[in-house]
Amino acid sequence: MKSNSSPEVSVIIPAYNTSGYIARAIESALGQTLKNIEVIVVDDASTDNTLEVIKSFKDERLKVFVNQENLGAGGSRNRALKEAKGNWIAVLDSDDWYAPERLERLVQVAYQENADMIADDLYLIKDGEEHAWSTLIKESGEYIPEIKQINPVYFVKTDVYGKKGLHLGISKPLFKRHFLMQENIQYNQGIKVAEDFWLALTCLVRGARFSLVPEPYYFYLARPGSLVYTNKITFLTQNCAATVTFIEKEQILSKLPQLADALSANYRVLQDYLSYYKIVEPLKDRKWLKALKEILYNPKFFLDLCLKLPGIINRRIQFYIFGNQAAYDIFS
Repeated sequence: MKSNSSPEVSVIIPAYNTSGYIARAIESALGQTLKNIEVIVVDDASTDNTLEVIKSFKDERLKVFVNQENLGAGGSRNRALKEAKGNWIAVLDSDDWYAPERLERLVQVAYQENADMIADDLYLIKDGEEHAWSTLIKESGEYIPEIKQINPVYFVKTDVYGKKGLHLGISKPLFKRHFLMQENIQYNQGIKVAEDFWLALTCLVRGARFSLVPEPYYFYLARPGSLVYTNKITFLTQNCAATVTFIEKEQILSKLPQLADALSANYRVLQDYLSYYKIVEPLKDRKWLKALKEILYNPKFFLDLCLKLPGIINRRIQFYIFGNQAAYDIFS
């Protein structure tokens, strides 16, 4: 490993109204076997006592910043990136946590593989439960027995909304800070969900070498109220717009035609689900006129419903009868 006066890793934690979770996240960062780190927490104008919990920690490696207005996770992470001094940037959500050896292991592999990005498998945990019910790789259907190099086409093709796959868009890679600075890459503050996906894909398109370690060291908590369970229409609308913007901004059509095809295929899936949920969500809320109006715009809704019905029934059977925790997760 490199030896200099800078921290080896800057852990950045955006926090908003997670007073019941943030202590565990900070403890897991400060408790790493790799000691040469800094932990940067940005409180995103929380309205509960999140900031009080953050300030209760007394460790010279901990740096705390407070947003005067809510910027969202992307905006808070961008502020932390500006303050970071580490060779590597490690993202940690305020309701998640690390295994003690995570950073030491990933940094070691990153140097061995000459990586610009390095990610691990994720433990998947439901709120209120003590143990993980599975991992991201196990649920993906992919066989990854050893360190794997991830290219942009594979990254996109295995992360399709509503379909089983690797879904590395929710992984939490370490990024080489020099690479981010050199390429002037930061989070898109206009996207409130799936910002990790677009940052990682931007790095890949700009030539980043991305290594995936098949062992899990990151504990990924799914809880009601988190961005994982955000409004489906908002999620789909933002990602449709982000796909179009990304293809145009990065000139994907001319530079990487295979990636353009993969993104276009994903876009069609997003559009299909968006049209579907624009009818389903008003029906759930008993907004009949709004639902009827959307049906007039989307007359193939009933065909889509018939095609989705076996999956809907299967998910309900899996969840309510067999207790399959993955049945309603976004990556299943």
